[in-house]
Amino acid sequence: MKTLVFWTAASALFPWTAHGNNSTSPVYKNASASVDARVSDLLSRMTIQDKTAQLIQGDISNWINTTTNAFNASGLVWNMDTRTGQFYVGYPVAQQWIAEGVKIAQDYLMHNTTLGIPALVQSEGIHGFLIGNATIFNSPIAYACSWNPDLVNKMGAAIAQEALALGVNQLFAPLGDLARELRYGRVEETFGEDGYLAGEIGHGYITGLQGGGVSAMVKHFAAFASPEQGLNTGPVHGGERELRTTYLPSYKRQIIDAGALAIMSAYSSYDGVPLVANQHILTDILRLEWGYEYWVSSDAGATDRLCAAFKMCQASPIDSDAITLYALPAGNDVEMGGGSYNFEHIPDLVESGKLSINVVDTAVSRLLRAKFTLGLFEHPYQGAPANKTSSLIHTPETIALARQLDAESIVLLENHNNVLPLSKSANIAVIGPMAYGYMNYGDYVVNGSFLRGVTPLDGIQAASTGKVTFSQGCERWSNDQSGFAEAVSAASAADVAVVVVGTWSRDQTQLWQGLNATTGEHVDVASLNLVGAMPHLVQAIIDTGKPTVVIFSSGKPITEAWISTSASALVQQFYPSEEGGNALADVLFGDVNPSGKLCIGFPYDVGTTPVYYDYLNSGRTVDSGKVYPNGTLLFGHQYVLNNPLPLYEFGYGKSYSTFSYSSINLSQTNASASDMITVSVDVTNNSTRDGTEVVQLYVQDIITSIVVPNIQLKGFSKIQIGAGQTETVKIPLSVQNLGLWDINMNYVVEPGDFLILVGSSSTDLRANAIFTVSK
Repeated sequence: MKTLVFWTAASALFPWTAHGNNSTSPVYKNASASVDARVSDLLSRMTIQDKTAQLIQGDISNWINTTTNAFNASGLVWNMDTRTGQFYVGYPVAQQWIAEGVKIAQDYLMHNTTLGIPALVQSEGIHGFLIGNATIFNSPIAYACSWNPDLVNKMGAAIAQEALALGVNQLFAPLGDLARELRYGRVEETFGEDGYLAGEIGHGYITGLQGGGVSAMVKHFAAFASPEQGLNTGPVHGGERELRTTYLPSYKRQIIDAGALAIMSAYSSYDGVPLVANQHILTDILRLEWGYEYWVSSDAGATDRLCAAFKMCQASPIDSDAITLYALPAGNDVEMGGGSYNFEHIPDLVESGKLSINVVDTAVSRLLRAKFTLGLFEHPYQGAPANKTSSLIHTPETIALARQLDAESIVLLENHNNVLPLSKSANIAVIGPMAYGYMNYGDYVVNGSFLRGVTPLDGIQAASTGKVTFSQGCERWSNDQSGFAEAVSAASAADVAVVVVGTWSRDQTQLWQGLNATTGEHVDVASLNLVGAMPHLVQAIIDTGKPTVVIFSSGKPITEAWISTSASALVQQFYPSEEGGNALADVLFGDVNPSGKLCIGFPYDVGTTPVYYDYLNSGRTVDSGKVYPNGTLLFGHQYVLNNPLPLYEFGYGKSYSTFSYSSINLSQTNASASDMITVSVDVTNNSTRDGTEVVQLYVQDIITSIVVPNIQLKGFSKIQIGAGQTETVKIPLSVQNLGLWDINMNYVVEPGDFLILVGSSSTDLRANAIFTVSK
């Protein structure tokens, strides 16, 4: 009724002068016209205020009270006069509040503004669509361990279905950032340490999401996740060659190959230049080299950092003119909210001659191009009726998908004496602060999500036919060991103990309320060890002598190397989906044969980082020392009392099956830079259990004119192999992708020999062959 009353009044205030009064419909409204023609026509009709409003993010809270759902008509009019290109809706409110608020806004834009330009409606998409009772999928660091882009594609499509049901047509995801600095709090949001894998997983997400009619926004462009000291938004150090060799490939695969319709620039600086005003990266590389046609937004409040953090202009009062003149001409087209809304100064800057109207037109054209490509002018609002949303959001199909992807993402790190899989009739003691009482999700889940989902205890109880007991043992944030006695008693009375410990984050409300956490945005650490009483709890349970299966439930690698040898088995489950407990039980009891492979290496200690596999030639000298459990010291040099190698390397993960590899067959052993080679290998499952192997292909450029990574992942294939069966795996390899950035910073595939390595991880390489690139 509120909406009806508003529209009755609005009809008198805003006659529909823009629609239907001309005998000829304008070109921009003609769906059959080319996108270029539509953009050009619409841009020619826009005033400078129209253009400026497109380049500033609005917010649904300007017309919908996010506490009471009260509608504010004047707030809607004000927002759509000044901040109309896109608006944010990622609030912890009822689904229909969002759907109705979005419908009101899009209807207003289409019928009560001069040109009728629909808005992009924005929310978060890291852990799934950010709204209450949407399907919560596992965290990106988790599902990257599935090495299954096709399944991630299905997840992206499911997320699009849920978002579009409420009229949301753009999500802030995925990340192209690489987790090469493990102290950094947002490791959990990334796809791991490697650009090739991150590109493939992100490609799957984007094509699934945008195939469902929802725009992706790739973030945080570029090289954001390697800040100095691991501190959030800190400066990133590196040169042009490192940028192009290591950091940019994942973004290019996601942005160009997957066709991402939007990009979010990073908070940080790279080599002393803020990304929000980095013309070299945002224009020279992104637009001129890569040919990107769509738009770039700043992150929330990021433009203010040019003055407040980077000290490139006056911060108090903030110099909005300077900020706009830094960011907009550099290629940062849109200003997100959360700051001083500096882009509101665009009209005055154009009038004064300080800012070219061509710069403004270019930015607006990029945004309009994305809207036309997405089909917003034909379908500005695709939200479902309220009585239909339950058939689109949190359906049995999306729940089952979450469970499948979660199970495929679990990595078996150790399995001494084949203690796993467990018997369903076993007497099991489930222990630990992450085992029950709340869901250990990562960040970017909606407020209160920790109360909804299947915990490890829930999943084990549901699958077990034996006795299952629970003892928490300790709090995650405490040194208090008073609960140990009960936990030890439970373990002693059981056949096997399952101990769940790890890190923890907070939801999108709690994360900013000052509550304790050990991972998440702005939650950075100096240690990767378990916190408080948790490691002591693990030791106490192991000391009972009962078989002890340790589960790491975390958002990043944990450095407790002693657990690897002392526990009976060790399982890594990065932050789970809402079906996390069921997925874990599927693996523990053998209903699912583990197939996850690490997307990130585990160091022995934070002091031995970084341990990414693709270190440059000449790196990773090893003369290791060790401190033994009994206190004996073995002195080395690299490092004196530790090891620079990873404890668990990139690509590592065990199975309940064992696999053997044949020799490699190459479709050709001499090639030109434009050729595509097929690498074939036979893989045999030598066990009595059906299994799935991730066959990984690495390449070494044997002789190079500059220093390059020792090896690089260039392909992989995840394949199911029946017990006792052999499958031929064929992986295509583009020779053009084997180039380097030479001494003159030109990309070239240098003539010479290349070593092809195929195996089960970045160090477990089972077969090799050489081919030669001719001059």
